[in-house]
Amino acid sequence: MAKRDIELRISPDTAFFILEKAREFDEKTAPTNPGDGSNPADDRNVDVLESFRDDPTCEELVSAIRALNDDAQVDLVALMWLGRGDFSPDEWDDCRQLARERRATPTAHYLAGTPLVSDYLEEGLALLGHTMDESPTGRRF
Repeated sequence: MAKRDIELRISPDTAFFILEKAREFDEKTAPTNPGDGSNPADDRNVDVLESFRDDPTCEELVSAIRALNDDAQVDLVALMWLGRGDFSPDEWDDCRQLARERRATPTAHYLAGTPLVSDYLEEGLALLGHTMDESPTGRRF
């Protein structure tokens, strides 16, 4: 099966948007001093890199995934598995089928809770012939 013969049910633009949100979320660290009450100007705004319970970065990621239809969510999980090396592009149909069958946990929580999910999504898209150069922002992290 040729890379471009695989029809995604999620647009590459949408997949790259979610990848970028996941990358932002992956970059978060545990809070170093959650109750210090310091001034953001004094501490160079480093709190923005820390993950708090009501973190808007996580909410943006989860909301973007929840907004997708079922087929797009299945593709997103399959892309992650493909990028992780669980399947090859030639096994795409089997990968999608398994992703559909194993939907027990909400997709947004499953993906947001997977370490390196952004790297896996990027690799999965690349294996299917889609690169960050195609993304709406063309951002590289």
